[in-house]
Amino acid sequence: MDQLLDFIQGEHGFPILTFLLEGTGAVLLLLAVIVLIYDRYIQRENQLLINYPLIGRMRYVFYALRDPMRQYFGDEEFFDSFDKVKWVYNAAENKGLVSSFSPGQPLHGTRLTLKNANIVLNREEVSDHLSVTFGSSVRFPFTAASVVGRSAMSDGAISPEGTKAFAWGAYLGNFPINTGEGGLTSNFLMTHRFDPKNCRYMQAVRGTLFARGVYRLMRLLANPAIAERVYRHMVLEPKEEETYLLDPVSLNGYRIDWNAPFEAFPETVPGDLPDIIFQMGSGLYGVRNGEGKFDAERYRKVMRFCRMTEVKLAQGAKQTGGKLLAEKVTDAVAYYRGIEAFKDINSPNRFPYARTLEELFDFVGELKRLSEKPVGIKIVLASADAFSPYAALIETRLAEGSDAFPDFITIDGADGGSGAAPLEMMMSVGMTLQKALYVVDRDLKRIGAREKVKVIASEKVLTPDDATLLLALGADYVAIARAFMMSAGCIRARECSGANGRHCPVGLATQDRKKRASFLIAQKARRVANYHRHLQEGIRGLMAVMGVHSLGELDHTRLDVRDGSGGRIRDVDAYFEAAVAG
Repeated sequence: MDQLLDFIQGEHGFPILTFLLEGTGAVLLLLAVIVLIYDRYIQRENQLLINYPLIGRMRYVFYALRDPMRQYFGDEEFFDSFDKVKWVYNAAENKGLVSSFSPGQPLHGTRLTLKNANIVLNREEVSDHLSVTFGSSVRFPFTAASVVGRSAMSDGAISPEGTKAFAWGAYLGNFPINTGEGGLTSNFLMTHRFDPKNCRYMQAVRGTLFARGVYRLMRLLANPAIAERVYRHMVLEPKEEETYLLDPVSLNGYRIDWNAPFEAFPETVPGDLPDIIFQMGSGLYGVRNGEGKFDAERYRKVMRFCRMTEVKLAQGAKQTGGKLLAEKVTDAVAYYRGIEAFKDINSPNRFPYARTLEELFDFVGELKRLSEKPVGIKIVLASADAFSPYAALIETRLAEGSDAFPDFITIDGADGGSGAAPLEMMMSVGMTLQKALYVVDRDLKRIGAREKVKVIASEKVLTPDDATLLLALGADYVAIARAFMMSAGCIRARECSGANGRHCPVGLATQDRKKRASFLIAQKARRVANYHRHLQEGIRGLMAVMGVHSLGELDHTRLDVRDGSGGRIRDVDAYFEAAVAG
């Protein structure tokens, strides 16, 4: 310390800096003495700290930093290689995507690989149309412009700013976005501009001349985000201010008026919205009445903004109902979901209209009648035999000429993620996605329903090869969550749930106002769109190497199964038939 002080003072001397350093040292020493006395002689809750009052506290500091810092100092635990994680971040930021040398972590074990063709194609020879159509028999089929999109993530689990960035990014990138079981909220509609000439289905509020003047002054002196927050506080009720969008031109705050008559709602989905997939979970959030029952009229109104419906029965990491801790259930989240604010949400395990498969399919048929749009279900399979009842009932309904069956089935694998789920269910329940996908594709083909029932695959997908493998295995569309999270700035700190007062450090998966305030919506929206664009380009690049002109040519024959040394062990069908047997 003396040498440091001599160096700082030098020949000219810095007495103030010296004083500050000495003062800081004295304060730290005093705090250390206080902590030592408290831990050793006062507190009687932690015996480690009684024996090691200062050094023992370092254990808890390092423990708190373990998850957030794990990715920087430890091996990649969740994916084949950290290179995949890096690819997502680089794609989102439009950085170079060409790697050098080899993957940072060797790929061992038996795995699926893509077969390259003897005569490969140039990129321009592969079709630009990577699209899929759902519900070909309903009045309003949905043709998704992309075969990859953002999977279900609820507004509430995700911050309002995060949801806005995803919705904006989906609009820019022209790919679908799933609402998650939290339902359709104002934030999913953030690209939908307020039209004074056609606002019968809107509630609109505009500030006084003074409030509008304050907004413009704050925008000039600070930035648009701060100006908007000030304006909202001045114009809107505290419990409602986050449920309104703001038109930056007219300075109207606006939101959907769900009490408006059905005839007031747009007949077709407005063109300034992304393609939204409405997910209905067991809590029926966003389409429930005051008694918590399904509200058919509210559902019809919601579907004026959405392309199709996904009924969620389960997901890989959450075989229980959805969970949201009380501190995430803000007034806005409570408004959207029709529940009480600041109380834990624990949705029922079983979907209320799925006590039997027949009841579930009948409810799907009712939703199709109400919306005139595609309706599907999201499931997790326990075994190959578990899908047999679904296939049998679909076959029966087709034979009867009934349309009361799913237009699509979303398959989530055992390794699927969640912002909040019981640990014991995260890795120990359900089949892996590749096996489940093979079973569903096989059985739908067997009953002749493959063209009528589309298949969505949802699990750990980061890079183009991940998605291409699933498409070749039978998926018509790939729903991605965690990679889109990463493209929007997620650093995988694993603090998504908000438990124990710990919040997402980047403001993406939290309702903490301070952390949310720093979230850069416009920047992240562009990065979300960038990631999707590079993902599609990568899929087309792989198709070219495989000699595949269009998605219709991408099937099991384009795959191989290889062991750890790279040797071929058997064809794909034989491998999976053996893997799922019994």
